[in-house]
Amino acid sequence: MKLKIFFLFLMLSGFQTIAQKFGYIDTEYIMNKMPEYKKASETMNQFAEKWTKDLQAKYAETEKMKQKYQQEEILLTADMKKEKLSEIDKKEDELRILNNSIFGLNGQLFQKKKEILKPILDEIYKTSEKIARKYKLSFIFDKASDMSMFYADPRHDYTDFVIEELGLNIKK
Repeated sequence: MKLKIFFLFLMLSGFQTIAQKFGYIDTEYIMNKMPEYKKASETMNQFAEKWTKDLQAKYAETEKMKQKYQQEEILLTADMKKEKLSEIDKKEDELRILNNSIFGLNGQLFQKKKEILKPILDEIYKTSEKIARKYKLSFIFDKASDMSMFYADPRHDYTDFVIEELGLNIKK
């Protein structure tokens, strides 16, 4: 979608785009150089581990319910079987909903990640803007984003300039 909008912009602006300069950065590479990102990543992993343990405990509880049902199944009447199976199904549905609310699209983990990474990404974007002004670039693309780049000439890579501006270690 972003690519379509970009090409539409290029077509609408006509021949003026020939004089425009483009560059790209790799936010993934930049973030891996940032100590703040390492701390944020550890924090996100802690949240994920905690939620995973909670879910695993609830899944284990459901499995115990199933095993107990299988052991008692012979002794139960048809109505009691139906009631127990209904309880198990309800519990499994609750677990699916809980799993989706935590790990699903726009779930708690996604929201937490967005919240934790926002200050880091804001810093990268502000620095990218400085670099764009300094080198008179019209556009800076992110190589690590969902926009595909089939080829990128390394002379248009401004990642190291952003890292330098952020005061991070450039050693590869």
